Amino acid sequence: MARFLKKSKQEIGRSPDELIFKGDQKIDQVQLRIIDFDSTNLSEDALKTVSDIVAFQHKNTVTWLNVDGLHNTAVMLEITKVFDLDTLVMAEVLNTDARPRMIEYDNCDLITLKMLSLDEATGKTHVENLSIILTENVLISFQENRGDVFEPVRERIRKQKKRIRNGGTDYLTFALLDIVVDNYLYVISVLGEKIETLEENLLLNPSEKVIYQINDYKRELNFLRKIVKPAKEMIFSITKADSDFITESTDVHFKELQDNISHANDAADYYREILSDQLNIYHTTISSKLNDIIKFLTVFSVIFIPLTFIAGIYGTNFEYVPELSFKYSYFIMWIVMIIIAIGMLLFFKRKKWF
Repeated sequence: MARFLKKSKQEIGRSPDELIFKGDQKIDQVQLRIIDFDSTNLSEDALKTVSDIVAFQHKNTVTWLNVDGLHNTAVMLEITKVFDLDTLVMAEVLNTDARPRMIEYDNCDLITLKMLSLDEATGKTHVENLSIILTENVLISFQENRGDVFEPVRERIRKQKKRIRNGGTDYLTFALLDIVVDNYLYVISVLGEKIETLEENLLLNPSEKVIYQINDYKRELNFLRKIVKPAKEMIFSITKADSDFITESTDVHFKELQDNISHANDAADYYREILSDQLNIYHTTISSKLNDIIKFLTVFSVIFIPLTFIAGIYGTNFEYVPELSFKYSYFIMWIVMIIIAIGMLLFFKRKKWF
């Protein structure tokens, strides 16, 4: 299936609020993890059923429910009922190919975007869809796979960092999005190092392998730009939205997030321009080498044209050629040919043709 656009024929004509998982199953079972905290208290646990969430719903604390795995539509429908969500909300969560955006509903805000992570062992970039449902006291995050991307946020909560422990679900949303954007910057920077290294080797060894590397990096960068650009639009829309669940104090942090996502977007555009320049440098270098070869062959050919002419005259089959009867004609011919060759070389050298 295409990497940039995924749409199956079976999806055509379906109702937009139909709860159907659109994506690839990445874990066996849906896992529920919950962190409930305020400025002084903290509880953290793995839940077995969705009904266990009810105990946290009406507490005056911040509750973060993280859902790993989206393939079990029965669990998703139960979450929809427990939190009294519109089925359109959960249908958007289950659509892992959805474009990053923020949607405001009556009792919640929905934020969706792509999350990047880099496998240090293989160097491959993994992409998964992240959805965040934001309410007054509860934040629900949906991930396709279980991972430790948000572990730094959990550690800040455990270590009683004042800003996150005293903040609400809106600040927690900012913290999660900040992790996502930081990963954008990290993945782009790793790819950028490879591109810059390629640029250093391009002039020294413009082999055919380089052109394949440039095309691979360009394809990967285009894919990253497809993720970063819509995410930038989504984050900018958060600051413009008149949401009931985002306070003015937290709105300042979202504006800081704009700078980071703009930096990631600018870096992707910058490296794309570098790749285009590298492609031009490659073709220019190859053309220059070809010109040098042609120039050498041309000089070589031009030198031998008059020599061939002289040899052709004295190689004719006429019976009477006056010079043939002279004793030193052969040596004189060689001297003339050598003088012509040296003279032409000196002329070309003076003209700086080689």
